[in-house]
Amino acid sequence: MQFVSKALSLMVDYIWGLPLVVLLMGGGVYLLFVSRFLPLIGFKHAILLVLGKYEHKKDQQAEGQISHFQGLTNALAATVGLGNIAGVAVAISQGGAGAIFWMWVAALVGMNTKFFECSLAVMYRGKNYLGEVQGGPMYVIEQAMPKKFRPLAILFVVCGLIGTMALFQTNQLSAYAFDRYQFPKLYTGLISATFVGVILMGGIKRISSVTAKLVPLMCLLYVVCCLIIIAIQFEHVPSIFMSIFTEAFSGRAAFGGAAGLGVMQVLKIGVKRAGFSNEAGIGTAPMAHSNVKTSEPVSEGFVAMLGPFMDTIVVCTMTALVILTSLSPEQIYDLRGQGVVMTAKAFEVSLPGVGSYLLGLAILLFSFSTMIGMANYNEKCWNYLFRGRWFCDRKTFIVFFCATLVFGAVTAPGDVVNILDIGYGLMAVPNMIATIYLAYKVKGELVKYMDDYFKT
Repeated sequence: MQFVSKALSLMVDYIWGLPLVVLLMGGGVYLLFVSRFLPLIGFKHAILLVLGKYEHKKDQQAEGQISHFQGLTNALAATVGLGNIAGVAVAISQGGAGAIFWMWVAALVGMNTKFFECSLAVMYRGKNYLGEVQGGPMYVIEQAMPKKFRPLAILFVVCGLIGTMALFQTNQLSAYAFDRYQFPKLYTGLISATFVGVILMGGIKRISSVTAKLVPLMCLLYVVCCLIIIAIQFEHVPSIFMSIFTEAFSGRAAFGGAAGLGVMQVLKIGVKRAGFSNEAGIGTAPMAHSNVKTSEPVSEGFVAMLGPFMDTIVVCTMTALVILTSLSPEQIYDLRGQGVVMTAKAFEVSLPGVGSYLLGLAILLFSFSTMIGMANYNEKCWNYLFRGRWFCDRKTFIVFFCATLVFGAVTAPGDVVNILDIGYGLMAVPNMIATIYLAYKVKGELVKYMDDYFKT
């Protein structure tokens, strides 16, 4: 097992090298110039779309199964999750406070990237083998790019079956339950598998119904708890913000117990953890947003760009402030690599007695909502790859996905993070190539949309 762990770690270092960082960040900056920053000034318009205050002329006749709000909550169910609670702790332990700054940068660039990739997912929707309207990078590559690029679609879905497994969610949930209550990790995996299996049997409409209820509740609970802790520790907040900025450019990871990482290493850690948290550029969110019932693909692009803002700029920042104001550098160093346990310790320090219980409830909601969201993504990759052949129908998929939940619950945390980082990194390559290649198609739709509908 030690050999496997080392091999996974080496693969992550290779895949998440400078070329991938350039592709994600450099590609994102290129897309910003293509759009002339127009999506970012449409923030208010995006909120109006989510609230249902703005409708388009032909939406009732459009293909799709869910509303703008459900599309956003479906995506947030997968993105706003344990990546925000445990993933931030991992980022701090790996790259120090400076990694948070690069998570912010990646999120701001990622807002524009999500606009493009999710607009494309609605522009070039296809149908799965059951005749259901679907979308995502694989359909975009298949329908909008020359045939020689078709292998990229296959690469995306194969890696998607790895990257969108909810291993991290069951792993961190089982770690928390075992650390606090000595609840066996295997039992946590089995309970998670049973719950998710029941939800999956109801299809996309049940998934959307559940996430539309869970996501606002879990976000409100977690944000309120974080705000209380930040208020209690407010005297430390200014110095923490200063350390985030200074360590981003000094390469000194004081809070992570590491020294001399170098600016590029801290940047890579921030981009990687931001990608894991908000998934901008990875290609997962387009699969959720593509199910929206709309006649205007660009409108869903506007809605999609709210995801990285809510996920990373708001929720991840709150988690970082909770950890960095509540724990000393020595405590962070001692808890390095333990993810959710580190965040739980911070809650206990600032909210003694009730902190661990409140976080426990948030972890439960975040875990299950993300498992459901990831299952939606994983099934889309499964259906595209197998198309119902070789007994790989929906029932087989549910058994497969639920089995991965049990696997994630009993696997070492470091191995789980590395497996998912490998999947995410390889998914990003075909998705970003397609998004950059077709950027001007979206630009044309954006110009028409601005003329016909846009209201700030």
